[in-house]
Amino acid sequence: MYILFEGIDTTGKSTQIELLRSKFPQYIYTKEPGGTEFGVKAREILLEAKLTSKRAELLLFLADRAEHYREIIYKNMDNTIISDRGFLSGIGYALANGDFEFNRLLELNRFALEDNLPDKIVLFTTNIDTLKERMGEKSLDGIESRGLEYLIKVQEFMISSLEKLDIDYILIDSTTQSIDKISNIVREYIDE
Repeated sequence: MYILFEGIDTTGKSTQIELLRSKFPQYIYTKEPGGTEFGVKAREILLEAKLTSKRAELLLFLADRAEHYREIIYKNMDNTIISDRGFLSGIGYALANGDFEFNRLLELNRFALEDNLPDKIVLFTTNIDTLKERMGEKSLDGIESRGLEYLIKVQEFMISSLEKLDIDYILIDSTTQSIDKISNIVREYIDE
């Protein structure tokens, strides 16, 4: 089973992945970008280079996604795979950047994933006030520095994209629930 943990930064997805890892070390844990050797290099470019072409940025994400699928997902399909981000983030960020259309983005992502979309998606959400508070505590990378409104817009595009897809998903409001409660919800959802 291939499961994406999605959400903009500071929503708690990485915390939940670490809690799962401590209880279920037999699962395969990965991330996009950065889950492969190529992904590490792509991540450096994406977060530091500040590409001026949004198309170049999109294509670099798609190249990483294709490599990640072939190197990690495809080789571990008989296991439970938990990925910190994936194609939903790719679509959300591309839509927030403008000049892209959902169906075209879905087609490109299907191509990168060899038509194998995830089985489940856990989308962690937040609000602008919580985002402001949590982002104030960390240094911003090239994408985060586009602003809080931009990140909330990305989140809105992720939600609207999920509603158009035929993929089992759950939305988790990370602003109103404790880490332990969210962890229980996540484990129950994975076990369904």
